[in-house]
Amino acid sequence: MHRNILAAFVTLATLAAPAFAQQQPPAPPAPDFSKVEIKTTDLGDGTYMLEGQGGNMTLATAKNGVILVDGEFAPLHDKIKAAIAAVSPQPVKYLVNTHFHGDHTGGNAPFAKEGTTVVANIKVKTRLATGTQNFLTGVDNPPAPKEALPATTYTHQLKLSLRGRIAELRHIEHAHTDGDTYVYFKSANVLATGDTFTNRRYPNIDFLNGGNIKGMIAATDAYLKLANDKTKIVPGHGPLADKTALIEYRAMLVTARDRMAKLVKEGKSEDDVLAAKPFADLDATWALSEQAGKNFIRVVYHSLADKPGKKS
Repeated sequence: MHRNILAAFVTLATLAAPAFAQQQPPAPPAPDFSKVEIKTTDLGDGTYMLEGQGGNMTLATAKNGVILVDGEFAPLHDKIKAAIAAVSPQPVKYLVNTHFHGDHTGGNAPFAKEGTTVVANIKVKTRLATGTQNFLTGVDNPPAPKEALPATTYTHQLKLSLRGRIAELRHIEHAHTDGDTYVYFKSANVLATGDTFTNRRYPNIDFLNGGNIKGMIAATDAYLKLANDKTKIVPGHGPLADKTALIEYRAMLVTARDRMAKLVKEGKSEDDVLAAKPFADLDATWALSEQAGKNFIRVVYHSLADKPGKKS
């Protein structure tokens, strides 16, 4: 498999591997993209949620093109294009990256080759261009090829306009990563959050690349100001959500932060907090597996205990 695809899958699998373990478990099997089907959910007003392998995608149609939020993996490009063609004959004018992880940016190069403008926060371009390290596993991900880098970047906020469609992009600092973008389609009342919000599952907080649980909570606060009871929220992973689901997610994050902050203040080590199982009551709802529960403890711990850039 091409090294960039494999590296992207390693990034996707962060919640399935132990953090900083001296003996790494066997790598998860690479996905069989030939078996992946793209599921399309109509959100109304010419907007759709697309699900395949990797991060959820949001599609917004216009009279002279479409805007796609995230593009999953490169081998799924043709299937994604087919799903788009089923609801609109227009070309993909913009592909927005919510952050740099490979299960969201793998489609950059093939879409860009067709004339799509890839858009992201400037820090996404930097991370892709220089290469990154996986916070949980220590695996190095190589720099992305030039054709996969965003052609249009922004720092704080940006509007993308097509005939009959406006996408509002805003940067959330130090949340899932240091380059997160959320996209709001006001006319459709659709919000795409990327991995700052994962519905009914613990999120990954990529601390080594600028993530922090405090920023994750700040992101939910921003979303709650935007959302009303009719807002359709497309999470980075998990099923389509609403404001109630977002409120529950925020409550979980705040609980996790407060419990971990107490343990950190007491001087507990990572091994200590793992043994304490501070999120045991949350796991039934939010942990997809025992390992995912342990990894969430680790990322929250390092998010609060470490200084930025420190490795454990």
